[in-house]
Amino acid sequence: MEKVIKDAREKMEGVVKSCKDELSHIRTGRASASLIEHIKVECYGRFLPINQLASISIPDAKQIVISPWDKTQEKAITKAIMNANIGLHPTSDGEIIRLSIPPLTDERRKELDKMVKALVEEKRVSIRNIRHELNHKIDERKKNKEMGEDDAFRLKDEIQKETDGYIKRVDDLLLQKEKEIIER
Repeated sequence: MEKVIKDAREKMEGVVKSCKDELSHIRTGRASASLIEHIKVECYGRFLPINQLASISIPDAKQIVISPWDKTQEKAITKAIMNANIGLHPTSDGEIIRLSIPPLTDERRKELDKMVKALVEEKRVSIRNIRHELNHKIDERKKNKEMGEDDAFRLKDEIQKETDGYIKRVDDLLLQKEKEIIER
């Protein structure tokens, strides 16, 4: 039974981690390396993330500075950022790439809020699906007489508590991101 609970925790933890990661890539009007570090750049015959080709710094809340370690990759990095279609336009002096973060319009804030809510709801559904799978496995074991009624009830109750906890964590991520969107 402990294995079932541990399995549930691992899967639900993966959903929360995925949610946190996806939310970090959503632009909120404030400079953050997570907005660009995942962008893949074609260089040296393969695709590498920007953070493996350059240092990324945030000199202020409205600007990202990218300093390629190999200055010949500046054009490839600039092109990759343009192709990523993230709403940021790089400017370069041939050595350093600068990204200015424009302020969010009210319309864009509303779009971002809807997008964030939809993403979080998707993650809630994923967590509930994990619970549903585990409850189904418990019902099968109970049906096959591998587990008693009381044990099944106790295990389902434990899984529900885990589910509630992980959904709360995802909801907290939503509140945090909404606050970021509104404050900028």
